[in-house]
Amino acid sequence: MPDTILIIDDEAAIRDSLAGILADEGFAPLTAASAEEGMQMLDEKDVHLVLLDIWMPGMDGLEALKLIRQRFSLPVIMISGHGTIETAVQATRSGAFDFIEKPLSYDKTILSIKKGLQLAHLERENQLLRESGPAPVNITGTSPLVVQLRQQIERVAPTDAWVLIRGGHGTGKELVAQTIHRLSRRARQPMVAVNCAAIPEELIESELFGHVKGAFTGATENKKGKFDQASGSTLFLDEIGDMSLKSQAKVLRILQEQKFERVGGSRTIEVDVRVLAATNKNLEEEIERGAFRADLFYRLNVVPIMVPDLVDRREDIPLLVADFINQFRRKGIGRKQFSAAALHLLQRHAWPGNVRELRNLVERLVIMTPADEIEAEDVALFLGNAPLLEPPARPVDQAYRHLDYKEARRRFETEYLQARLAENDGNISKTAEQIGMERSHLHKKVKALGIAVK
Repeated sequence: MPDTILIIDDEAAIRDSLAGILADEGFAPLTAASAEEGMQMLDEKDVHLVLLDIWMPGMDGLEALKLIRQRFSLPVIMISGHGTIETAVQATRSGAFDFIEKPLSYDKTILSIKKGLQLAHLERENQLLRESGPAPVNITGTSPLVVQLRQQIERVAPTDAWVLIRGGHGTGKELVAQTIHRLSRRARQPMVAVNCAAIPEELIESELFGHVKGAFTGATENKKGKFDQASGSTLFLDEIGDMSLKSQAKVLRILQEQKFERVGGSRTIEVDVRVLAATNKNLEEEIERGAFRADLFYRLNVVPIMVPDLVDRREDIPLLVADFINQFRRKGIGRKQFSAAALHLLQRHAWPGNVRELRNLVERLVIMTPADEIEAEDVALFLGNAPLLEPPARPVDQAYRHLDYKEARRRFETEYLQARLAENDGNISKTAEQIGMERSHLHKKVKALGIAVK
């Protein structure tokens, strides 16, 4: 969709000439003959950049610039036939992106517009990155279920197919969504996430679709919604099963048409959004109860992905613990080790809170255990009287049983490093950081073990 440029100038010839050139360059021009008219259009239209004359009847350009900077996050390029150095400095201090003198050099004007739009795009990316929190980490584990999960992600990520991610609380559904987005063609822009369970029903339409000024009490300015922000990128609808039926109906229409109107607005906005959704609920049962729309379920469920519970992949717990310890070390919490007996006990817990519960427990143990090595007794103290499961099956034991210590150690190191390197696509530096080893040491170890690196 073309970027919309608003030209505010009291000279009709300038407006018409600029509008024609901008249209030829692939932009969508809008024109206003006064600052007052321009401010009204900014309230009503979705504008990406403003070309603003300084000397106009009524409100002048410098006054309009201050209002635009206060109310809208837009780059503004000042244009004037009577500019002075003092005026240019004043405009720049007031937030103007650039200052161009008349008669306009159209090549210079187009170049300035493109740079202004690029800056606005980068600012939007930075804002979304700040809102999205820490960078996603890899999906850790070598169990058959995790290997299958990664294979599913690798197959679906390069496509634009919609994905319904299912799994219990704390299994890592958002991490799966982040990984799909990171491996997709849309990865240049941040994924936009919405927790459908955390937004009150009366506000979810405004949150998803945006609103226009005056749409309701407290709507003091135009606001873009999450669908708008995610255009060209990925929208992650977390806990979609907690969305009200009324909101489900509106989302369904937008998902089908990829167009919507803001709350209180009448202009149709088209978007290009890939949707990933996640839920911990059994949506088939929710449909039977009348709490979830069947048509929305079938629209979202193009590619279903099930994230396994931790209890079904307990063999991954030692790798997860090692990852968490390294994450905490980078946060300055300190580095501890878990004894084999402690890890064995962790593998016998049921983990109703899944990976999130394990991470919280590991952090608690690292902080509260005074010794450098965390023992089974420390783990038992924090687990309390929780019932223990049988130890997870370890088919690899048979492969080690008839080896001497040196060869068993070599085989374990080889398998362990191959698995960690595979998780990081062969990246030595990243793997070294995750497992707490010097890069040069890891490089030598990989070479000594004869491990092939991509």
